[in-house]
Amino acid sequence: MHISFRTLKLHNYKSHRDLVVEFGPVTRISGDNAKGKSSILESISWTLYGTCPYGSKLDPSPIGYDYDEVKAELLLTVDGKDILLGRGLVKGKAKYWINEVPAKATEYEEVVKSMFDKDLFLALFNPSYFFSLHWEKQRSMLLQYVPAPTIREVVEHLPAPQAEVLTPLLKKWLLSDIEAIHRDNKNTKDKQYIAAKSRTKTLQEQLDAATGAAGNVDVMAAQKEIERLDTAIAEARQKIYEADQNNRRITELQGRIRALLEQRDRMKAQFPTLKNEPIEDTCRVCGQALQGEARARAEEDKKKRIEQFKAEFDMVVQERKQLEEELAAMEYIDVSEQLEEIRRLEQERMALVEGVRRFESLHELEQKLEQAKADEQATLESLRESTFILDAVKAFRAKEAELQAEKVQSLFTALSIRLYEQQKNGEIKPTFEIEYDGRPYSKLSLSEGIRAGLELRDVLSEQSGIIAPCFIDNAESITHFRRPKGQLIISRVVAGQELKIELGDAE
Repeated sequence: MHISFRTLKLHNYKSHRDLVVEFGPVTRISGDNAKGKSSILESISWTLYGTCPYGSKLDPSPIGYDYDEVKAELLLTVDGKDILLGRGLVKGKAKYWINEVPAKATEYEEVVKSMFDKDLFLALFNPSYFFSLHWEKQRSMLLQYVPAPTIREVVEHLPAPQAEVLTPLLKKWLLSDIEAIHRDNKNTKDKQYIAAKSRTKTLQEQLDAATGAAGNVDVMAAQKEIERLDTAIAEARQKIYEADQNNRRITELQGRIRALLEQRDRMKAQFPTLKNEPIEDTCRVCGQALQGEARARAEEDKKKRIEQFKAEFDMVVQERKQLEEELAAMEYIDVSEQLEEIRRLEQERMALVEGVRRFESLHELEQKLEQAKADEQATLESLRESTFILDAVKAFRAKEAELQAEKVQSLFTALSIRLYEQQKNGEIKPTFEIEYDGRPYSKLSLSEGIRAGLELRDVLSEQSGIIAPCFIDNAESITHFRRPKGQLIISRVVAGQELKIELGDAE
């Protein structure tokens, strides 16, 4: 973009009742102090933005004479297209014109804004404007027009291990995201690693204690012996069961024999009664006298009952004798030795089982310890990886800052630019300092400050692609300088001289 001034008209602007300034490639404004030289330069920024060339509020009202209105008009060319902008004050109220047509403030400001950025224009127009800004604004303005080094450029300048680890990550995430992910993982793994080390130590102590308590156990031999003992115990229990069945039978026989003896004795006592039972002369049912056949039947009934009684008695005697023979053939079996043997075998078995259990517990502890060591190692590796990546991110930022600083510095000759400073912890912190021949701007003389400002505004012009007019105030203080890009407006104090405006070539 190419911006140039053609004509400036001032009406009742400070000391200028009516002034017309025609601009050329070089415009020289000279005169004694208080002749209105600076007012001409101020009126340009006031017309565009309502401020002085440093961006501060400005009151252009005249002092010392009556006036009806204040008005400034600037005819400028932007990329070959003319536009006439006017700003005025009528009874303290702002007025605006675009190509002599009255406009609202918002419309006017939008037109000016659409042509060029305010801060950039003022920095190109006034070489001292840039240095009046806050350092963060200075930094962002300069870097806005200087392309940052690409990721590939930065990675190529990193050590191979850091480049290898960052390259695939940068294809998936932003650098800030990579840092956030691994900062979080590092904090998490720091805590997990402490816990993992503690668990490993605890398990090792438990294993050491268990190893001493377990002793040397041949698990296979112990398991075989347990199987043998189980068989022996089962056999002993079977013998006890069989003995119990034998002893139960003896008890049953003894009880039955006693019952049969008692039954025999009762029957012996009952038989005489049955035997001596008289034959009744009358029927036991109807009470009629028994005669002939009826009496014979009664006698027959008694006989049958006696025979049945004897048969039952013989059966009781026979059963008792059989049971006595069976009892005589049996012998009570004492199981106390077998019970004691089972207790001994079970104690022996329990000792072996406990030994195997301790061995298995020991083996389980060994497995837990191995897993704990693996977890600890995995946590440590993850922690180290995140730590390495964070260091790589830090190195990336440092290298990026270095390359960007080199790019920026390569644009200047007399000026030195510092964009970053390294903290004690190694972090790179943004900053912005400008030095001219090794001295900060605040320590420069007026002429050195002008030269520094001209070099910086030319870099901004070159990088932004915008060529704009530049004014040099107090030019009498500088003997020589490199002509800036664009129109040049020079203001110089000449003692005893009235205001004088001349067009010409560069000095």
